[in-house]
Amino acid sequence: MIWYGIKAPLSLHSQKLGNGSVVQLVRMPPCHGGGRGFESRPVRKKALDKQGSFSFYPMRNTPYALLLLALLMAVAPLKAQLIDLDTIYLNGSATIKKIKETGRNITVLEKEQIDKIPGNSLDEILRYFPGIDVTLRGPAGTQADFSIRGSTFQQVLVLIDGIRMNEPLTGHFNSYIPVLKHEIQRIEIIKGAAASIYGPDAVGGVIQIITRKEFPLETKKQLGGEFKWGEYGLIQQQLYGLWENKKTILSLGGERLHIDGQPLRGTKGFIENSLYSIQFAKKLKQNWRLQFRAAADKRHFNAQNFYTSFLTDTANERVNSTWQQMALYKLTSKNEVHLLVGARQLQDIYTFRPGVNPNQNETQSLNVDFRNIKKYNNAKTKWTLGTQSFKKKIRSNDRGNHAHQHVGIYSTLQHQPLSNLYLTEGIRVDWDQSYGWIMVPQLNISYIRNKFIWRASIGKGIRDADFTERYNNYNKTRVMSGRIGNPALEAEKSTTIESGFDFFPTKTIQLHVTAFERIQKNMIDWVNTPFSKMPRQVNLVSTGLYALASNIANVNTQGIEFDFQGTHSMSPTQSISWIFGATTLRYKATDSLSSLYLNASANFIATAAVQLQLKKGFLAISALYKRRPGNSSNNFTVPLSNTLTLFNLKAERTIWKKKVNGFVQLENLFNVSYADFLGAQLPKRWLVTGIRFNFQQTSKVAQ
Repeated sequence: MIWYGIKAPLSLHSQKLGNGSVVQLVRMPPCHGGGRGFESRPVRKKALDKQGSFSFYPMRNTPYALLLLALLMAVAPLKAQLIDLDTIYLNGSATIKKIKETGRNITVLEKEQIDKIPGNSLDEILRYFPGIDVTLRGPAGTQADFSIRGSTFQQVLVLIDGIRMNEPLTGHFNSYIPVLKHEIQRIEIIKGAAASIYGPDAVGGVIQIITRKEFPLETKKQLGGEFKWGEYGLIQQQLYGLWENKKTILSLGGERLHIDGQPLRGTKGFIENSLYSIQFAKKLKQNWRLQFRAAADKRHFNAQNFYTSFLTDTANERVNSTWQQMALYKLTSKNEVHLLVGARQLQDIYTFRPGVNPNQNETQSLNVDFRNIKKYNNAKTKWTLGTQSFKKKIRSNDRGNHAHQHVGIYSTLQHQPLSNLYLTEGIRVDWDQSYGWIMVPQLNISYIRNKFIWRASIGKGIRDADFTERYNNYNKTRVMSGRIGNPALEAEKSTTIESGFDFFPTKTIQLHVTAFERIQKNMIDWVNTPFSKMPRQVNLVSTGLYALASNIANVNTQGIEFDFQGTHSMSPTQSISWIFGATTLRYKATDSLSSLYLNASANFIATAAVQLQLKKGFLAISALYKRRPGNSSNNFTVPLSNTLTLFNLKAERTIWKKKVNGFVQLENLFNVSYADFLGAQLPKRWLVTGIRFNFQQTSKVAQ
């Protein structure tokens, strides 16, 4: 049964009616654009216990879910997805480490897989990773929010080669990853807390993009690219060049995307994006190596109902950013030294509708990480000691001018006390300008026995409010209604416990199962607050409707996730690979206040895909099923449904000498009309075709 919320700030709590029904005050999402007012939303009935806690009832399965499960044995990406835990190495512990030793559930996507997953952008590709929920506001890289294990989008840390790139203005911009597809060597998803190494924001998990390459033994010259044409006026071009030898790597590339867009309310969902990057790496004397990357990213897009649910919303947005990173490191058999530096500059101009002054924000961030790794006992024992600092600034006509600093010291010990037992103990001490000193410990355990690996982990996490949550609408002369930042917000703190196993019944089949629980304090959300209770009233009006950023609840998130994958060869040139992943979540909150994050997050998500590799090409199918527990509908022409099922298809064939390939891609195969968040409409069936080419010349280097 569906109940409607109240369209006025009459109460800060859910209300129990005489007939036992529950209605809620429903808030709009956090908005860096500063949307105005509130809307009533349908909310799913909840159960309140005697202490006022609430939990979501699981929703019934749909025929789509059964169809997805029926495709299990026919669906999944790529032969290389079958991870060899003895040979795949991970940077998630701030040093290279075999996955089987980490005690964590980790998903890895290799370079050769990325081209074979249907999608027009990196966030669309990540959407089909097991265990990660990608909420799209627009297609083809327009904007997306990342969630891992039911976290909010601000609780996922994004790294490029170990350097944090989370945007201090708002977590909505964390999906603007300034890396071209050809630069990516692999993508690592670390599920669960990782703050003891990487610091704040690594609460739900970490997404790490690896671009660092090993120096080849031969000299290689490469010219490649991709051209796409499709419905909705899509034109996408990518061109790159690569030159490398045993001492030097140089890569240049650029990409442009134009989309006229799907029809929207009185407009079209246009997109104009461009990204240019350069990468240089040099092998120096005495085992020292240097890597440098720089990128310029420009985006202009229709942002209708990205941050508000008003029918008057005809917003557009421009987001321009530049990125620089440098890594200087030395690798020997007994010692490693790493110096990592990353800097980002961003300009955001958000216009709610014509005639309204735009919000203009400029941010700068600088991150520095230095670590020393000692190796003992033939590298079976590794001790890491490091320090990290970052500084962020904002200049804004909406939020004002502010600066923030953070420093941390961390240490980890990786060792093997028994032949089959691996331990990683980590401790971190942080000082933050907002919350002062804090200690963040972590313990990971991995035990290997025949075809089983048992693993467990416990760790703490912390996240401070971003500039939008602290200062939204603070610098405006008069705010008639909307979201108001709160400088007094306390940091979110959490403890995550997980345990699971990996089972390898054959050499070609793997099963990974993990149960986890995250206990979180001081969750930040936007709460409908009457004028009389606003802590700062100087630029507000007594008749206005406001949402105040507040620490609203202590939230307990429990879940189980599993990944099941395999690959089967039919001939020397033909194989089929499949993967299925599913995560089920249960939320409990000690506060009876309704939470947008809990209501909008999926409480069950399943991804599945299959790749049929042929002699001269491949056929790939991806599928996504998502179920939301609570406030998952709205009163717009594009409903935010409680369940969502999508299928994508991609077929590719060699055209000329395995150097030029042609492909066709069909997204949203069954033409579903849907919005993934608020009323931001996403495209229906979308046909795209194109060519991909790669010309390479290799010559041996004289010894």
